[in-house]
Amino acid sequence: MVTVSASARLHFGFQNLSLARERLYGGIGVALEEPRVTVAADPAEDVVANDPLLTEYAERAVDLLEVPGVELALEQALPRHVGLGSGTQLALTALAATARTYDLDARVRDRAPALGRGGRSGVGVATFEAGGFVVDAGHPTGRFTTDRPADGDWTVPPVVARHALPTEWRFLVVVPAAEPGRNGDDEDASIRTVIERADPAVADEIAGVLTRKLLPAAAEGRLEAFGDAVGEVGRKNGVWYADTQGGVFRPPAGDLVAKLEERPVLSGVGQSSWGPTVYAVTDRAHADEARTAALDALAACDLEGDVVLARPANDGAQVW
Repeated sequence: MVTVSASARLHFGFQNLSLARERLYGGIGVALEEPRVTVAADPAEDVVANDPLLTEYAERAVDLLEVPGVELALEQALPRHVGLGSGTQLALTALAATARTYDLDARVRDRAPALGRGGRSGVGVATFEAGGFVVDAGHPTGRFTTDRPADGDWTVPPVVARHALPTEWRFLVVVPAAEPGRNGDDEDASIRTVIERADPAVADEIAGVLTRKLLPAAAEGRLEAFGDAVGEVGRKNGVWYADTQGGVFRPPAGDLVAKLEERPVLSGVGQSSWGPTVYAVTDRAHADEARTAALDALAACDLEGDVVLARPANDGAQVW
């Protein structure tokens, strides 16, 4: 038996969503030690799995690897469509587990497009490979199409910056019990709408934040500067999405962000991807205070939800 375990990721935003600039998208995000997705695999003559989506990815993996079959068991699952990268991590975990079962190279970066992953952001693939804080190069704007390309008709954006983050840092992750984030055809349609209206000046502002604030803070391990820059990137991304999602942050994430921003122990408060997950940055010494702040924010917004304080994951998926 082979077991593969991959971590969740936070997505802080994109560098550019305007067709007026040379490169489109350009994801910014970080890998977390938890929560995780874990899949166990055995060779088989057919495809057997204990989860419908895992079955779909297993069937694709078997075809790509040209092996007879695989039996997969989902042992830990990421919550789906909440902004933690569940789809990409499950797909790549299924691929890697199937490949390792047959002593094959998974080549996750090359094969992710055939699994329908990495079409916009490359953060999920990059964090699966090596963890850390990641910035990808995005795609040439000239390749943008109004219709979603067929699976496999793209390459995963290359990583242009990666930094291991200090292990004493903690990412507060709040997942409210709310409507899931946009995904599938709904997400594709929303992104097209955003791109058609996106102000290129926002991309220029994000470029300044990224190069002069965020990347230096990540490289030097300066928590408050990192948090401030992450928060700024998130708010500027929210300007692009405001009309589509009902505000700079989608409801009810916006209410949680407002409550958490009142707490000086937290910085970099924002919404991961389409939400509803909200994140913030703190350190190990203030972890208990941060957890209390999150529980208080949920109660003040009359919401239930899960709270996780996670270390940054500075390594990629684990295989044993």
